[in-house]
Amino acid sequence: MNAPGPVMWLTGEYPRATDTFIQREVAALRDLGLKVETASVRRTDPAHHVGPEQRAEAAATFHLLERALNPAAITRAKIAALRQPRRFARALALAWRTAPRGLRGRLYNMIYFGEALVLAHRMKARGITHLHNHIAKSSGTVAMLASEISGIPHSFTLHGPDIFFAPAHWAMGEKIARARFVACISDFARAQAMLFSDPAHWPKLHVVHCGVDPALYADAPPPPDDRLLFVGRLSAVKGVPVLLRAFAQARQARPDLTLDLVGDGPDRAVLERLARDLGLGDAVRFHGYRGQSEVAALLRDTGILVLPSFAEGVPVVLMEAMAAARPVIATRVGGVSELVEDGRSGLLVPPGAEAPLAEAIAALAGDQARRAAMGEAGRAAVKAGFDARLEAARLAALLRDGPGGPLRPEPAP
Repeated sequence: MNAPGPVMWLTGEYPRATDTFIQREVAALRDLGLKVETASVRRTDPAHHVGPEQRAEAAATFHLLERALNPAAITRAKIAALRQPRRFARALALAWRTAPRGLRGRLYNMIYFGEALVLAHRMKARGITHLHNHIAKSSGTVAMLASEISGIPHSFTLHGPDIFFAPAHWAMGEKIARARFVACISDFARAQAMLFSDPAHWPKLHVVHCGVDPALYADAPPPPDDRLLFVGRLSAVKGVPVLLRAFAQARQARPDLTLDLVGDGPDRAVLERLARDLGLGDAVRFHGYRGQSEVAALLRDTGILVLPSFAEGVPVVLMEAMAAARPVIATRVGGVSELVEDGRSGLLVPPGAEAPLAEAIAALAGDQARRAAMGEAGRAAVKAGFDARLEAARLAALLRDGPGGPLRPEPAP
């Protein structure tokens, strides 16, 4: 295919351990021949960089906030933008009009306007032809404003679910209206975008999944008994207290069960204390953040991956587990059911319910043949619909052709 000119990939923090799917997407687009530069609003704490690839990506990424706080840099960007005074005025009015209510909301949008000036200046200097944003909240506002300042078209990937809780706050309808196209990570995300946008813009809403590299998880050994794994941020939305209590219940039937938790976050100390209070002892291990290869290695030694979230888009960690031919237990929220077929590639349980989760854990832990069958079904599903290379090809086709064509465009040959 004919590759577009240089493109810019923007998100709030890049790279970081919790968003490795963006890094995979960037790498896959580069493999397809696109020149992709990366920008991040904030500089990620080095503690969130796992492995040499992430450290190299961090070193090559342009950081907006620190540049916007540099008086010389922001002055140069403002002078450059004022050479097109109408665009500057329209962007400033847009920032004011789409700001969340209250003085705080106005103040933040003026900060985003400053970051957008810096980004527009950078894109012009680098010959960028298109801007794409992930996580369409604050960084999405920056992308929308930078596009208006520079005249460079933009698009974004819509994840959710948190943005769907406050669509007006984040001006989701305005962002959809101004985007060249929107890549929705699931049918659920696309439906939410339709709910909060004018029907005239629905044709630009396309389903482009986040994905994994199935080859990274190939040739996993038969799934072992009694070993559970959770991978995710240790924060309220992931429902880890429910998992720990359900795990304690399941151990009454299967006392050899163990649980490894990979990830970190604001609730780690509270969760470690809860595990102690439940008398789980060495049966629960907290590992902190781990890189892709380390997660793949843990999956090889895992019988079941459990994700008890209260809200999700389509969790990449479920894709990783399924690619490793591991059955999953997850809650029936967001777009999870678009990935996991209940009873075939895993088990889906109600969110927040300890007893059904405990029953599912005990049932799968005690049935090796069922786990193996679910694992094979899951791997086939990921290879067919969530391969990062195929999804990147669909995204590249949208960059090349624009929003026209089918809602689920086929990858370019």
